[in-house]
Amino acid sequence: MTITDHEFVDLPTPSGPIRTFIFRPIAGGKYPAIMLFSEIFQVTGPIRRTAAFLAGHGFVVAVPEIFHEYEPAGTVLPYDSAGADRGNALKTTKPVADYDNDAQAVLAYLKSHPASTGKLGVMGICIGGHLAFRAAMNPDVVATACFYATDIHKHGLGEGMKDNTLDRAAAGEIKGELLMIFGRQDPHVPYEGRRLIQEVLHQSGTNFQWLEFNAAHAFLRDEGPRYNPVLAAQCYSIALELFKRRLNEGDLSMTPGSAEARQ
Repeated sequence: MTITDHEFVDLPTPSGPIRTFIFRPIAGGKYPAIMLFSEIFQVTGPIRRTAAFLAGHGFVVAVPEIFHEYEPAGTVLPYDSAGADRGNALKTTKPVADYDNDAQAVLAYLKSHPASTGKLGVMGICIGGHLAFRAAMNPDVVATACFYATDIHKHGLGEGMKDNTLDRAAAGEIKGELLMIFGRQDPHVPYEGRRLIQEVLHQSGTNFQWLEFNAAHAFLRDEGPRYNPVLAAQCYSIALELFKRRLNEGDLSMTPGSAEARQ
């Protein structure tokens, strides 16, 4: 499907405008929408290619700049030590409430976008996986895919590194379907951390899929030595299945064991 990838909008939030890039099919009509959260490096080439991939499969995709309060609009941090240091510093400088406000602003925009059906999904990578996990707690979000979501297990997101992500998940705030994908050789989310997150989701009754692969952190990123193209293709296919199934049937209850889930 041919897409357009040169659109952006600056959405108002309580902490200032958030530059958000839009990728969508050129063909007329309405499409389900996905908010894509980036790594700490913001909207890099690999993230743009991921957004284009999703849009090419029939979605309106919005990619916000997660550190818009601290960097000029359009800033892309480099995939090097300096870029990683800057991104890691910002992720624990920004208040958690500002991350949540950003998500709500982008979701509201997507819900009312003229090319959108109003059915909403979220996907995120690295810190974006954590942000997607939190965004899944918004009641309009039907399906969420999180790739090697960092810091959930240690409450390490935001100012003070005391986020309440696991507490909210334990309370059952994720109502849609969740896909969690991790690499077993990822030092950022060790075995004990993965088991903690999984147990919280199990005990809360969350509708989730859980997949672990023999892969390093950032195996999805198509730049650098950790890229695993075969595994990336498999994981994209799994995420697409989720989004196609849920966003095209976004009003159906998919609680495990429900009549709809068994059809």
